[in-house]
Amino acid sequence: THLLSKLPIPDSQVLTIDPALPVEDAAEDYARKLSQAFQGDAVPVFDLLILGVGPDGHTCSLFPGHPLLQEQQRIVAPISDSPKPPLQRVTLTLPVLNAAQSVIFVATGEGKAAVLKRILEDKDDALPAAMVQPRTGALCWFLDEAAARLLSVPFEKHSTL
Repeated sequence: THLLSKLPIPDSQVLTIDPALPVEDAAEDYARKLSQAFQGDAVPVFDLLILGVGPDGHTCSLFPGHPLLQEQQRIVAPISDSPKPPLQRVTLTLPVLNAAQSVIFVATGEGKAAVLKRILEDKDDALPAAMVQPRTGALCWFLDEAAARLLSVPFEKHSTL
């Protein structure tokens, strides 16, 4: 509502997850929509994905230690046992995230500082956000000062707009 409504994107190019469907059916429905939109690609290749990261290192609805991190066949998967509410969710899988041309992570606040250090400095590849490594694309992180406060690696600092 706040972003897409302000951009000149035709409604036909906005693919949504149907929240009225049971989670398994919603995942299948969304996978079908993506397959139709990205015809010819076994795995959809998005131009850009904008992702967040949770204080536990999760991204999308891919949580640390969850079996969905091993999913290689499906492009969209249901999760019925999310460790964070809501319990039932629909998520893109890692093969889709890693096929993107560009991935941007946005993280703000002090609550993200410790996990960002684990991801960006300690290279803790057990964390789902650290597993996002586009095969042929770019990966960028946009952090505020509070989120970046524990980092010792060099990074570009820009003023706020």
